[in-house]
Amino acid sequence: MKTVAVANQKGGVGKTTTSVNLAASLGAMGKSVLLVDLDPQGNATMSSGIDKHGVELTAYDLLIDNTPIEQVAVQAQDNGYFVVPANRDLTAAEVELLDVENRERRLANALTHAVKYDFVIIDCPPSLSMLTVNALVAARSVIITMQCEYFALEGLSALLNTIRRVADTVNPDLDIEGILRTMYDPRNALTGEVSSQLHKHFGDLVYRTVIPRNVRLAEAPSHGLAALYYDRLSTGAKAYAALAGEFIKRQAPAH
Repeated sequence: MKTVAVANQKGGVGKTTTSVNLAASLGAMGKSVLLVDLDPQGNATMSSGIDKHGVELTAYDLLIDNTPIEQVAVQAQDNGYFVVPANRDLTAAEVELLDVENRERRLANALTHAVKYDFVIIDCPPSLSMLTVNALVAARSVIITMQCEYFALEGLSALLNTIRRVADTVNPDLDIEGILRTMYDPRNALTGEVSSQLHKHFGDLVYRTVIPRNVRLAEAPSHGLAALYYDRLSTGAKAYAALAGEFIKRQAPAH
């Protein structure tokens, strides 16, 4: 089992879209996948076709009450993976975690029982909160999603510092899995500039695959479907299928 956090402390940069669509694409490749929604907004839950208001147990129960993961995980029937759902209850977890023992390891401990999955993908909230720290402590690696825009590189260095701090103090196994450029518009000069900066500083860590702006990709969540099952011929669905292929190829040397 490999656990990957999808992170960026900035909202609206394709974290949830990436978590959901990578999970679905890996599932379509025959992998067993668990998607953990750690964002109180519950967007990954809803995008997976699961009603965040109707679920009995959520990531809150996992983190605060130590409810076993097999009781919390729900099957996303139409998308080919399992989900640990989230809703507003997680906002309370944020506060309650401050008073519990081993607070930054709660998710890591819960995931030790998720051995039946090939991959666990964690959709992080858009802030460097205790929930995000839990994700980084539980993960083996981080996929950083980012738009190629002016302030993106500034935000990236803050996130890299956090990842480095977690690696130095509580999770020495933590690596950067890759940097994914989202909402990519090749016609924009700034896109090219930021892209070349990324390649210069991070080299092979930058995924070759880019995720374009795509209407079908934006529509799919309102139908509770990953792009692959909403419109598999859309450029968005094809891009995430390519990302899954590149992601799997990068796993090969580890075996």
